[in-house]
Amino acid sequence: MAVAALITWLITAVGGFIMLGVWISRGGHRPDSGTRLAPGLVFGHFALAAVGLVLWIGYLAVDRTALAWVAFALLLPVALLGFTMLARWIPARRAGTAESHFPVPVVVGHGLFAATTLLLALLAALGVGGS
Repeated sequence: MAVAALITWLITAVGGFIMLGVWISRGGHRPDSGTRLAPGLVFGHFALAAVGLVLWIGYLAVDRTALAWVAFALLLPVALLGFTMLARWIPARRAGTAESHFPVPVVVGHGLFAATTLLLALLAALGVGGS
């Protein structure tokens, strides 16, 4: 489960990087961009997910269950921030904002892989399927 969680986490990260790149290249990070996604929201989501991923890799390296639980705990606010961004993105899809250029399949895939990662990380932290 732990390696599967790592794989889905990495796939999720690729989708996130694609959207982050689109958002930045379209000026979403500038105060006058009209974006519905506040930079703190976007970069907070990114930073917490990245820290969690590093901790998950640490968990795989040293097999300390506490690291798995901390990484999983970090995924909870990451998911809440992600749902917040999704809720703000849906009405902005046609608004001409930076985030309106996100490819819909990437948004959907990112969300599905994120949910899968959350579940796999929980199962791995619980010891289901070994590490």
